[in-house]
Amino acid sequence: MEKTYNVGVIGFGFIGKVHAYCYESLKYYFEPNAFIKIKLLGVCTSKKETAEKAKEYGFTFATMDYKELINHQDIDIVNICSPNIFHKNQLLEAIKADKHIYCEKPLVCNNQEADEIEKALKKYSKIHQVTFHIRFYPAIIKTKEIIDEGLLGEIISFRIAYYHSGSIEPNKPIGWKQEKKMGGGVLLDLGSHAIDFAYFIFGKFEEVSGVSKILYPERIDRTGKKVRVETEDYAIINAKMKNNSLGVIEVSKIATGSQDEFKFEIYGTKGALRHNSMEPNFLEFYDQNEPDEPSGGMAGFKKIVTVNRYPKPSLSFPGPKFSGGWLSGHIHCLGNFLQCIKENKKAIPSFYDGLYNGRVIENIQRSFSK
Repeated sequence: MEKTYNVGVIGFGFIGKVHAYCYESLKYYFEPNAFIKIKLLGVCTSKKETAEKAKEYGFTFATMDYKELINHQDIDIVNICSPNIFHKNQLLEAIKADKHIYCEKPLVCNNQEADEIEKALKKYSKIHQVTFHIRFYPAIIKTKEIIDEGLLGEIISFRIAYYHSGSIEPNKPIGWKQEKKMGGGVLLDLGSHAIDFAYFIFGKFEEVSGVSKILYPERIDRTGKKVRVETEDYAIINAKMKNNSLGVIEVSKIATGSQDEFKFEIYGTKGALRHNSMEPNFLEFYDQNEPDEPSGGMAGFKKIVTVNRYPKPSLSFPGPKFSGGWLSGHIHCLGNFLQCIKENKKAIPSFYDGLYNGRVIENIQRSFSK
């Protein structure tokens, strides 16, 4: 009889619900038996009332103690969706318990945490993955393919931006993602994705430096009391990569009018690429070899149809011609993790990719004060 892998989810706010949705929806998005059988068994939240409410989503048990969930004898996979500052201790506990682990970004908040996790991983043999779901958008998969095929030639420069406008209102109460003690700040939040994209596409960083901005020095907390803001709303990063390309990375929670906008431009000696997640179905490609005569010839940026096209074992649900989007990236990121458990192979992006990401972020943060 095929084993069912029981999942325990730590944290059941917005992103915890997203992960639970993905587990429940996988059967529609992938071929039958593409990976292991799974069941949402346990959930851990910080409050009793939210723990009990979470059980309504189909979990068998709920707890407020993450150690109880991790060390439950029937839990096989620990899925961490808690605020950033709690990741380290929960990861160390799950590694010690020898469970498979799927963890939201950022994996760690600083170099000290990275060192502790890296040391623990030396005695750990289970499958681990970070939720860098942007890697799993069809347009990003196609971007990687085009660059690896050499169609852009030598990479000269790039620009990456991840924009939100969620912090533009001065009277909006501060949330944990803006609290330093919780591992907040736009660099750890959106920046971890943008930095991972650069690493995924271009390889390792050679040099980084940046500047940051706090829009309002004070904001109100949930009780209406004014508190000092200690984490950045905006950051701009200059980067030199080991492949000699130069780039600019921007991340902002104060980009007025933006929704959830991840975009990039990449320029090479043979071509160029550009994409905006607000138009998820197309990747724009410029081929330097196209003639520009007579009258412009065939030169110009062309839209490559990426839509909802994924390689097998994906079914590209609801179909390859329907719009893709944010949830598709999360579902296929999780699918990759579960397929790696089935095949007992290293999952990518692994925790080592997450540790590298955290160390790059700390180097950028250090440059803010210079």
